[in-house]
Amino acid sequence: MNLTPDSKVIIQGFSEFISETNIVQMQAYGTNLVAGVNPGFGGQKQYNLPVFDLVEEVVAQFGTIDTTIICVHPYQVLDAALEAIASNIRQIIIISAGMPPLDMVQLLRKAEACETLIVGPNSPGIIVPGKILLGTQPSEFYTPGPVGIVSRSSTLTYEVARELTKAGLGQSISVSIGSDAIVGSSFLQWLQILDEDENTEAIVLVGQPGGGSEEAAARYITEAIDKPVIAYIAGRQVSPVKNWQQTGTLAAVIGRDPNFGTAQSKLTALKEAEVPVADRPSLIPELVRNELKR
Repeated sequence: MNLTPDSKVIIQGFSEFISETNIVQMQAYGTNLVAGVNPGFGGQKQYNLPVFDLVEEVVAQFGTIDTTIICVHPYQVLDAALEAIASNIRQIIIISAGMPPLDMVQLLRKAEACETLIVGPNSPGIIVPGKILLGTQPSEFYTPGPVGIVSRSSTLTYEVARELTKAGLGQSISVSIGSDAIVGSSFLQWLQILDEDENTEAIVLVGQPGGGSEEAAARYITEAIDKPVIAYIAGRQVSPVKNWQQTGTLAAVIGRDPNFGTAQSKLTALKEAEVPVADRPSLIPELVRNELKR
């Protein structure tokens, strides 16, 4: 991973998924935005960025690009991501929401073959407080420190960061992996990244009903994570019916435990892994402090 102020970053598409405010905020934070890509707008300037028709044209002028932030229409995300991979960009953040599932499956196969990290779709991106902002996370809630955050939610990521900052606990890396039904990088990947990150001393995992990623994370924490992990599961009162939106086809549901994907299932898995779980975001700092004292 290259998440430093020297990382060269581009934006593919300027749409409703990202605003001038977000772009100005990234630039003010020191993110090295070098260009934008918008087919048909090559040669122009938008948001003080030179615009190119193709990613390969940016690479030809600026050399290797570390990260692309994709903000195009959901049905254009696959083409944009494949274009980035073909130009040897190995970190892709997809801000756009609602990418077609089959497109995402195709992208994941290509990304795996090319060892490309995908964050999102439907993600506000990554922030390394004090160093780099990649996406739409509100940087004012963050301060540099020892706590890593990995979350499925967008706004809850910011809320947890704010609570930690208020309590004097800064953050090392914060990432929202995305809220679409199928996303790129997983809790497991980011737990490993944060466990290996020398600036991270504790990890906060923020989950929500739907799917089985929190349960898989709980098992992985027991097996492979050395640093303390604190969790928060949102939506404990949500109707189980809502979980079906993230279960794929009806065939995938048949035969499943009726508790699959519920908040209770995740809480049970985290309890078995002996991961402290906060009842609300404001209680996370206290649990983090307790774990750091051990």
